[in-house]
Amino acid sequence: MFLKYLAVFFISMVPLVELRGAIPVAAAWGLMPTDNLLQLVFTYGIIIIGNMLPVPVIYLFARKFLEWGKDKKFIGKICTFFLTKGTAAGEKLQQKAGHGLFIALMLFVGIPLPGTGAWSGTLGASLLGMRFRQTTAAVMCGVLMAGVIMLLASLGVLGAVGSLFAK
Repeated sequence: MFLKYLAVFFISMVPLVELRGAIPVAAAWGLMPTDNLLQLVFTYGIIIIGNMLPVPVIYLFARKFLEWGKDKKFIGKICTFFLTKGTAAGEKLQQKAGHGLFIALMLFVGIPLPGTGAWSGTLGASLLGMRFRQTTAAVMCGVLMAGVIMLLASLGVLGAVGSLFAK
């Protein structure tokens, strides 16, 4: 059982997969039973912590690494690509969001689509120059929101609600 919790913890840390993959795996392994609220909350907490653990590292070091690597032989193109695309996307988001950048970042992270998790949200915020506390709070709120959405989907609640409105 401990190894399953550990695996789910590490799955939630993987970029692009994050909790969007960890919650369905935990549900499939029986770590999120609907009849045991304590175990469900415990597993959810482990997944949230695993997803949030890389956020400070990404915020503090990702931009520095990309700027350092942009003129290196093997990684230069990919670092330049991420710097260019990330900065352009961040500026576009900032123009649209204005002062609502916190909400925009929270929604970006919170809507569980591929490429919109804590990793990309934190990198974008760091490229935009958002403050650390503001970034961490927005990403945390987004991760919690995405976690609830994925939990409801994994437990079949969203499917049940959808069947109420189907013809």
